[in-house]
Amino acid sequence: MTGNPTSPPLDGPRLAPASGNAARQLIVILHGYGADGADLIDLGRAWQGQLPDAAFIAPDAPEPLPFEALGGRQWFPLEDRSPQEYRIGAEAAQAVLDRFLDRELAALGLDERALALVGFSQGAMMTFQSGLRRKTPPAALLGYSGLLPGTDRLTGIHTGSPVLIVHGEEDDVVPVYHGDAAQAALSGAGVPTTLHRLTGLGHSIDERGMVLGGRFLEKAFART
Repeated sequence: MTGNPTSPPLDGPRLAPASGNAARQLIVILHGYGADGADLIDLGRAWQGQLPDAAFIAPDAPEPLPFEALGGRQWFPLEDRSPQEYRIGAEAAQAVLDRFLDRELAALGLDERALALVGFSQGAMMTFQSGLRRKTPPAALLGYSGLLPGTDRLTGIHTGSPVLIVHGEEDDVVPVYHGDAAQAALSGAGVPTTLHRLTGLGHSIDERGMVLGGRFLEKAFART
């Protein structure tokens, strides 16, 4: 079951700070449904020049896909892909992600203001689910091609973290209106949120998105 406290701790590909110094920031990259951490760790490599003192980790999600032949992992099961399923699944998976974040920050001797969460697709759902509810707001939340679970349950969230949403206008897996809905809901809840809709882009991250993300993270950490 997702979020089972007896589940093995999360782990995945890591990048030490390019500067060779002790980490001053931690950027956690959350992959999408059916992938794993190796799928996105190259985002960290693309951003190391801008963020030389950041450690990057892309943990593998806690569950294998139900059909072993497909490979890959999931943060929570997807069957009917309804708003209720997204909300319930993200809420259930939050505990295991939060424990991972707590452990990684403690290991590096960092506090929440040194943390940024980046997610793609289902990983973006988890970025929003956990990042908006941490006791101390992280430095930044970045969601690619995702959606906001539980748009009607945003009361009491922590609103200090700036949010960047990047979404392809040709996305046929998570249509771009989900990005619009997330921006509207978060802005309405007082969360500083920016949306970039990228023309000609489907359900993926392109060079434009990587550049936007790197600049956003660099600016967010410069404020801390």
